[in-house]
Amino acid sequence: MSSDPQTSLPIVLPVVLAVTGASGSIYARRLLEGLLAAGVRVHLVFSAAAEEVLRLELGETPDSWERPGVIRHGIGELAAPIASGSFLTRAMVICPCSMGTLAAVAHGMSTNLIQRAADVTLKERRPLVVVPRETPLSLIHLENMLSLARAGGVVLPAMPSFYGHPKSAQDVADTVAARILDTLGLPQDLSPRWEGAP
Repeated sequence: MSSDPQTSLPIVLPVVLAVTGASGSIYARRLLEGLLAAGVRVHLVFSAAAEEVLRLELGETPDSWERPGVIRHGIGELAAPIASGSFLTRAMVICPCSMGTLAAVAHGMSTNLIQRAADVTLKERRPLVVVPRETPLSLIHLENMLSLARAGGVVLPAMPSFYGHPKSAQDVADTVAARILDTLGLPQDLSPRWEGAP
């Protein structure tokens, strides 16, 4: 497989990773690390609220997530490549996905780059995975999730598993990131697979 000389990563279609203001920045960080480990380039977008949550939860800034293989876009960059269906991507993941972003995507809003990229992903029939992180869920939330699923999106709530006996918050987050990577058809070794009861 050929490589991109600028990044030394295999040339494959990139994945769009959008991070919104729901709690759960650790899920997005572990997913980003998993995508890069799988040799995938990532187009990364933070909402303004996500930047604040990232600071509060992990003590990090979006700048700290920049590394080879990551192309970052501002939330207002509606002329970014990922805003066009002619720019080829493998998939898009919104992780974590706030209920406001989920509602906007489910109803075809395109007022910022995250919403526009999600709209493009759906219209081009590419995988769109949303990772809601909210509880309890109202009827409005559930109906928006149903609308998104009917439009072709995958609703993958941040529901970690515990059969692997996670020992840290990162281990718990890895179980969710692993499920996302599985859904995208990408290799991962973040979390042990269920092999049946002993």
